[in-house]
Amino acid sequence: MTDWGQEFAQEARAERPDLARLCLLLGAAFDPAVTQRDLDEAEIELDRLAGLLPYGVRDPRAWATALGELLGAQEGFHGLSTDYQRLESSLLHHVLRRGRGLPILLSVVWLEVARRAGAPVYGVALPGHFVVGLGDPYAALSERVLADPFAGGRAMTGTDAELLVAGATGEALDPSMLQPADSLDIVRRILNNIRAWAAPRPEHSDIALIALDLALLLPSHPARLRYERAQLLVQRGDFLMGAAELESYAEVVAAVEPTAADRIRSRAKAARAMLN
Repeated sequence: MTDWGQEFAQEARAERPDLARLCLLLGAAFDPAVTQRDLDEAEIELDRLAGLLPYGVRDPRAWATALGELLGAQEGFHGLSTDYQRLESSLLHHVLRRGRGLPILLSVVWLEVARRAGAPVYGVALPGHFVVGLGDPYAALSERVLADPFAGGRAMTGTDAELLVAGATGEALDPSMLQPADSLDIVRRILNNIRAWAAPRPEHSDIALIALDLALLLPSHPARLRYERAQLLVQRGDFLMGAAELESYAEVVAAVEPTAADRIRSRAKAARAMLN
């Protein structure tokens, strides 16, 4: 992991992790052309956009309207189905330049611009589609506003949210799905998206490996990520390192799943055999 990764780890462990900085450092880890100047310019752009919002807005609906007019109508931030096929759609510095990205990255733009302007804004991690909320996240749904940055900031009704959840999961909307997502949850979801993008593209296994490395730098993560990383190393031909990580993971699970640990050790042995 590069120095970007070290800075990412430090920010992720801060008392109050900065979402914009985490997303920019994440993007830098995947883009070798990025410099510190690029990251500084991205922060300046967020500040510039926030400065264009009207002063004195208080009502959540007025905030949603102002953000939609600025970021959606004037600046052109929106998404298309083709954006799901591009890695750049998950990298904040590219999204700021292109005005295009995945729902969660466009939501990050909204969150960071609105936060700088003093809006009561938060992220909403609906299954399959990330949106933003404005107002008190613990008030009645009628007293807050949901907006979809992917659709240019279109205001969403409760029915819209219910349909999104039903389409993604086949289940009803649970009120817990409308609670604020914290910065680390948002970053974790972005990394999951990148891993999902890389999974069917073996030629981009390096991208999957970076995504796993960053996820493992977060303060809390599923232990199984270590197993996934070990498997990926073996697939990439790094048999020795992959075997070592498989053996290390086997030690972690041995106390609770001794049979599974034995299977993992067998895979480690098979990986080492690939060197002969």
